[in-house]
Amino acid sequence: MSGHSGLTIAVAAGKGGTGKTLVATSLGLALNGHVGAGVEVLDCDVEEPNAHLLLHPRIAHRADVFMRVPQVNKSVFTRCGICAESCEFSAIAVIRDAVLTFPDLCSGCGACAYACPHDAIIEVELQVGVVEKGVTAEGVDFYAGRTEVGQQRSGPVTRAVKREIHADMVSILDAPPGTACPMQEAVEDADFCVLVTEPTPFGASDLKVAVETCRELEVPCGVVLNRDGVGEPSAEEYCAAEGLPLLMRIPHDRRIAEAYSRGEPLVQAQPEWSPRFVELYEQIKAHVASGRG
Repeated sequence: MSGHSGLTIAVAAGKGGTGKTLVATSLGLALNGHVGAGVEVLDCDVEEPNAHLLLHPRIAHRADVFMRVPQVNKSVFTRCGICAESCEFSAIAVIRDAVLTFPDLCSGCGACAYACPHDAIIEVELQVGVVEKGVTAEGVDFYAGRTEVGQQRSGPVTRAVKREIHADMVSILDAPPGTACPMQEAVEDADFCVLVTEPTPFGASDLKVAVETCRELEVPCGVVLNRDGVGEPSAEEYCAAEGLPLLMRIPHDRRIAEAYSRGEPLVQAQPEWSPRFVELYEQIKAHVASGRG
């Protein structure tokens, strides 16, 4: 558990285009007014956020996100090289009489400034993104991060979005696609991760990696099968073999794709899906309560 009275549910996928944002936004809308706690949707796909295209929130506030990067005071720099040796990311280098810093590689850990015996390195702020805060017409709280163009580090922006998680609310996190560091940053510490997949060989392969990632993070997970009815059963067979809960099936339906292309959430385009997403939430609650998943 994440240590609060609400529930934090990450929605992720081993690859892009499987319907992750479709599930995250519909889950948030379906739960609005159904659960005693409030509901918030947090778009943690900070390199390509798109949940706003379905939720259409009114943005009321924007906050810049900064990270601290090294700046060298060359008047006291001695070329000892300790700063470069302390950096795990090669974000600072000493070459003959010159010292070079590479902010795009910097993690903002501050090790170089801490290690420098001559106080030749200070840390300065670099803007890496922005967090937008708003509310949908239905009353769902909305948060989204966006990295600055050209920035390579999404972690500080993702962490800034996750700091908006409220302890007494149901928090739906739309995670980045894939299983690399951005996805792990978003899913880490969630109470449960919904993995969206599709019935194809690629879907099954990516699902396997995503499940292994969740297990390494010690985050319980279950599966939503999107575009059900086409392809082949390898994803389902993997779930059965691994004892993974298959929480929901969303059929291959042209009407769903057309609604998505119009920027219309599934539960609004087809209201009969709203109770199904509520049932998805109840299943997740049961798995979290029992320690399964």
